[in-house]
Amino acid sequence: MIDSHCHLAGAEFAADLPEVVGRAIEAGLERAMVILAAGDTQESEQAAIIDRLWPAVRVAIGVHPHSAADYAADPQVAADRVRAQVRATPAARALGEMGLDYHYDFAPREIQQQVFRVQVRLARELDLPIVIHTREADADTLAILDEEGQGAVRGVFHCFTGSAALARAALDRGFHLSLAGIVTFNRALDLRETARMVPLDRLLTETDSPFLAPVPYRGKRNEPAYVARVVEALAALHEVSSATLAERTTSNFHSLFRP
Repeated sequence: MIDSHCHLAGAEFAADLPEVVGRAIEAGLERAMVILAAGDTQESEQAAIIDRLWPAVRVAIGVHPHSAADYAADPQVAADRVRAQVRATPAARALGEMGLDYHYDFAPREIQQQVFRVQVRLARELDLPIVIHTREADADTLAILDEEGQGAVRGVFHCFTGSAALARAALDRGFHLSLAGIVTFNRALDLRETARMVPLDRLLTETDSPFLAPVPYRGKRNEPAYVARVVEALAALHEVSSATLAERTTSNFHSLFRP
């Protein structure tokens, strides 16, 4: 199994990082993709500790839409910062998470779009996959991918909770979809129907920890070991064994991120 998206470098894990990593390995995880905020020194330092504890871990580096306002004066600085950090980070395999979030609007939408654009261009330049965060911004997300990615950028829509129409649009553009613990929630009926339509060769699993712990851990801090619950839920939806689902999603991770 692989947790394709987690925030192990966050402060929520600083106090018991060795134990969290130990539980992940004991649960059968081969590796995880840790998301780092570009320019965040504290996260970079914790990522170095993670690398010593679990050398198989890989990282993605990017500017989240919530932080886009930091680059309002010159969005290109966001791409330059990401480029420099990727070059300095041997475990870097992707750019992100990046994208648009019109639910919270922590940054002006125009600035979010500009920061997203420059990072997609950078991904095309570096030939690296991207990790996309999109919330209530489907049309603009797809438009920017088309305009800046030009069909050459691959990646994943992480923690997918969108409509079946967005899922089809993402798949049509060659992207993967990653499901998190929300798929186990009682009220996530529409999401489970959408998850059923995702081909097994385009599916990934994640925790987005420390957020969104799956049933039966809902309400607690999430962690990579709990991705096993996501695997079980998706296996049931696709009517395959958990072992088969884990094998397929692990293969997908390797194909996309070339770890």
